Amino acid sequence: MTVFQAVLCGLLYWIGEAQLPFVSLWVVQRPLVCGMLTGLILGDPVTGAVVGATINLVYLGFISAGGSMPADMTLAGVLGTAYAITGNLDADTALAIAVPLGLLGTIIWYLRMTFDSVFVHMGDKYISEGKFKKIYLSNVIYPQIFAMIICAIPAGLAAYFGANYIQGFIDMLAGKPMEIFGIIGGLMPALGIAITLMYIFKGEARIFLFLGFMIATVSGMSLIEQGIIGLIVAIIVTQLQSGKGNLASATAGGSSSLDPDDPDYDPDED
Repeated sequence: MTVFQAVLCGLLYWIGEAQLPFVSLWVVQRPLVCGMLTGLILGDPVTGAVVGATINLVYLGFISAGGSMPADMTLAGVLGTAYAITGNLDADTALAIAVPLGLLGTIIWYLRMTFDSVFVHMGDKYISEGKFKKIYLSNVIYPQIFAMIICAIPAGLAAYFGANYIQGFIDMLAGKPMEIFGIIGGLMPALGIAITLMYIFKGEARIFLFLGFMIATVSGMSLIEQGIIGLIVAIIVTQLQSGKGNLASATAGGSSSLDPDDPDYDPDED
């Protein structure tokens, strides 16, 4: 990996963490996207997409509530993909390496959230002094500069030096240790899917989960065909539920007009 490629990897990680509208959050932040972009930087976008998609499986049920960050999936996607391409690792082994990196990335996140409070007080000072035109500095410019420093530099250094030493690390772990890493990486996607099932395996959604599983297993249709059928079923169910709600409202409204105790009751309407 060249220095220029490492710098681009660092900047990619910063973009994923910058929370820019329609760019960072839920787009570049996802390992599938940032993994493919990392592969593009390193000249192998196909491998980047494959490794990124594998890493993404672990974070299917990812929820960041109230500013908490259980894991940094952007760092896992960028560095995991970079190490996989430079070290010729398979996707499962890269996944086993990427997940611990994602946990380490939370240090950067909480450091950023802690230090950003300084910019909040800076904005309060601008308001008290009547310098309203400077609020964007404390709300946007300064926090993003700080985020770029603490994200791009560590990630770039980790990508450059880690990529240069990853092959020696792999050679040192050749044999049983690498097989164990591969097994662990193969189990992690199942964990991500299980976490997702905790959210969707509820109430009326259960029957559709089994229906989709049966269609995918028995029909032999492609993913696109299955997706179209799922979309059609979702539209039909939504329309039926909306129709039930409108019917219930109409029934309630009609019955109230026929109630003799209603002040607006008119016997001539019967």
